[in-house]
Amino acid sequence: MNYLSMIFFQIVAPILLLLIVGVLLQKKFQFNLKAMSQLITYCFMPVAVFLNIYETTIELSVLGQVAIFIMLFIGCQMLLSHYIAKVLKLNRMESAVFKNSVVLINSGNYGIPVAQMVFSTQPIGVAIQVILVIFQNMTTYTYGLYNLISSTKSGVEIVKDFVKMPIVHGLILGVILNVLNFEIPQTVRIPLDHISEGFIAVALITLGAQLSQIELKTMINKTIVISCFTRLVVGPATALLIIYLLGLDGVVAQSLFIASAFPTSRNSSSLALEYDVESNTAAQTVLFSTIVSCITVTIVIYLSTILFT
Repeated sequence: MNYLSMIFFQIVAPILLLLIVGVLLQKKFQFNLKAMSQLITYCFMPVAVFLNIYETTIELSVLGQVAIFIMLFIGCQMLLSHYIAKVLKLNRMESAVFKNSVVLINSGNYGIPVAQMVFSTQPIGVAIQVILVIFQNMTTYTYGLYNLISSTKSGVEIVKDFVKMPIVHGLILGVILNVLNFEIPQTVRIPLDHISEGFIAVALITLGAQLSQIELKTMINKTIVISCFTRLVVGPATALLIIYLLGLDGVVAQSLFIASAFPTSRNSSSLALEYDVESNTAAQTVLFSTIVSCITVTIVIYLSTILFT
């Protein structure tokens, strides 16, 4: 119960409070949600991802282990979500949102605080979580973006839309400047930091504004429940199997196991709103999985302390 209360009050509760702020503001002012989504997609997201990649120092040995794990894990999640969507007989747009809700994980504003709390005396645990954030960003803006675009477009249009996305430019530029060890001038760095620091708040308030238009009773439906079960229960079980197959142990195994249990990424909702693809369902899934995760993540953390320490 100690872990449950700490996770809830230090991580989940602040997220829920920002969502509530978004709900209240939307009820009073009726913001243009499309404009807010564009502000996130074309300003806040690319800057946040750019700085995240630019600042990260990765040890090659740890990166190798994490890279193999994450490719296997994400690959399994992609296949699993694809076949579940077929069994549920979802249409293309519903299928795109469902797949993203299973594959895309909130490794940033949820995962890093959890890692900082659990691995307060073991910096490698936090470093691994930062690496996972980078992989998740890459997955979000490749696989996740492709899912949404391909549900409404095809062929050359998909390639054109993907290449034009500023988040892709930010990701590539972050890698290049990181490799070159280029120091960004303070005149540029200071405004970038301000934008990046505002990303989480703006994204969650916008998500709350989306949720204000949703009746809570509609959140409990078969597709959303199955999505959350797959993300929060089947996901960690799959991760545990991969960890044992790869022979991982210690803090690396513990960190990867915990990271596999985080809820659906809020970016899946932001992108769904931007491309107008089942945005209400995406927002409902993010909220539902975040609430349920305060229980499931706690259980996974407890199991990780038994299995890998």
